[in-house]
Amino acid sequence: MSVNSSTPAGAGASARTASDFCYSVVIPVYNSQDVVGATVDRVLEVFEGAGLRHQVVLVNDGSRDGSWDVIAERARRSPHVVALDLLRNYGQHHANLAGMREATGDYVITLDDDLQNPPDQALLLIDKAMEGHDVVFGRFERKQARGYRRLGSRVISAINRRVFHQPPGLAVSNYRILRRDVVERICASRTAHPYITGQALMFSSDPADVLVRHDARAVGESHYSLRRIVSLVLTILFSYSVFPLRAAAGLGFAVAAGSFLLGLFYLVRSVFVDTQVPGWTTIAVLLALMNGFVIMLLSMLGEYVVRTLDAVSAPTSYHVARRVTS
Repeated sequence: MSVNSSTPAGAGASARTASDFCYSVVIPVYNSQDVVGATVDRVLEVFEGAGLRHQVVLVNDGSRDGSWDVIAERARRSPHVVALDLLRNYGQHHANLAGMREATGDYVITLDDDLQNPPDQALLLIDKAMEGHDVVFGRFERKQARGYRRLGSRVISAINRRVFHQPPGLAVSNYRILRRDVVERICASRTAHPYITGQALMFSSDPADVLVRHDARAVGESHYSLRRIVSLVLTILFSYSVFPLRAAAGLGFAVAAGSFLLGLFYLVRSVFVDTQVPGWTTIAVLLALMNGFVIMLLSMLGEYVVRTLDAVSAPTSYHVARRVTS
């Protein structure tokens, strides 16, 4: 597959058309053997129908069903499809990163494997990107997901605004298009815990969003459980922000100030007021409080240390076991 040698620049993108560029569609795949084949076929149909040069990169993220067999067969059959099989389940953002490093297009589009991100809506992302934006997110008209997932999305969005300075009014999602220069910055960043949405915000200068459709899942149930959402929130906070550390430090100063005032109160009371209380209760309470806080702070510092060791010791956050292409 030939790749456009021109670099899509924001200043000149408005003067170009979508057909001037090549597009890589990255799809993380996890336990979706019943729907991923239809997803790939629909992506190919949309891009071929629009007359756009394209590449589809399928990344099997440690699926336990027959998903690898399905995508490997598509890769052998189509010259536009590449299939990667990761050594184990690393998570959606690791799979997206692996796909981005394999992608060769001038623009990279990421979407889910379950047809909830309709492939035809990618044309809306492309049209918006042609206005000169280096990153365009899909803003869902109405997200077809359970209540806890919508709540989790709002929590993560609030964290994105604080940590990654997400512009007010900008909606973010996993359905997005990124210009080649943004993709290269993400791929070059050294982190053991990639978070593509946050990194896209960090490494873009002109992000935007566009209204897209979000369909109900046709087959099976979402694999994005409450546990995964909580894990993602913790990853964002501990890998990209010092907020937990500063919050703990602030709490530590507050506890220290309270302890000082309490100690001053008992000192003054012992000088001016006779008391029969030996004082062991106060000492026990203060020791328990302070020791508990010290343990909490050390645990939080330990989390940062572990993640720092991960970042400096691991040259890559994933490993590719197999690669299939026609």
